[in-house]
Amino acid sequence: MKLTIYHLYPDLLDLYGDRGNVLALAARCRWRGIEVDIRRASLGDPIDFSAADIVFLGGGSDREQSILVEDLSSRGTDLRDGIEDGLVLLTICGGYQLLGQYYQTGEGKKIPGLGILDLYTVAGNKRLIGNVIIELEPELKKNVLDSYASSVEEESAQKLNTLVGFENHSGKTYLGSNLRPLGKVLRGYGNNGEDDEEGVRYKNVFGTYLHGPFLPKNPHIADLLIRLAWERRENVSTVSLLGDNMEIVAHQAIISRFGSNR
Repeated sequence: MKLTIYHLYPDLLDLYGDRGNVLALAARCRWRGIEVDIRRASLGDPIDFSAADIVFLGGGSDREQSILVEDLSSRGTDLRDGIEDGLVLLTICGGYQLLGQYYQTGEGKKIPGLGILDLYTVAGNKRLIGNVIIELEPELKKNVLDSYASSVEEESAQKLNTLVGFENHSGKTYLGSNLRPLGKVLRGYGNNGEDDEEGVRYKNVFGTYLHGPFLPKNPHIADLLIRLAWERRENVSTVSLLGDNMEIVAHQAIISRFGSNR
């Protein structure tokens, strides 16, 4: 029982503790008896996407994005093929933006993205900063609750219809019509502060502006990523449940503290 996690550009993309997402995935795998092989790859390092089960791409500044976009573009075909084959991919902030068509700077310069997803980002006039609460979009909510079906944890799982985190970005991302957000913004700005949407999901690709890091605050999403990867690797659609009472209390505490601004 083994999953391979690729952590891409950990030296360049690691804002606000983003590497904690990889640590959370590894821990939640180990607690289930699943062995984890974490492979860290940066500029020029070999990457075998065909061997990957989960790929993580964190956040960084415009400078870091411009440095690595050429390197990642050279691997774009392999990454795209993996995505179409069901590869699980989590991207945060700058990593999320890189999946799109382009990032347009405040001076109007367009930094090309990988063009894998039909989205684009433009620099805004102010930074979008603060704590965020998201209501999961219906299909994603169903995917999460399916993980807890017929279990004693189902009542607790009903409390995890939300995402929480911290955002700090000036880029405003807009999704194409064929893409779904992760959910509806209840507090904060989300993708652009205009359409009340946050993040993106395409097949097994998840993109979000939520730092903090994201997965320790949202263990239900960590488990969904693990389940999707395990299903692709072993054709098994369930993973054993963990006792997440403390995680659920922490998640709910954030919601109780910050509430909604909608």
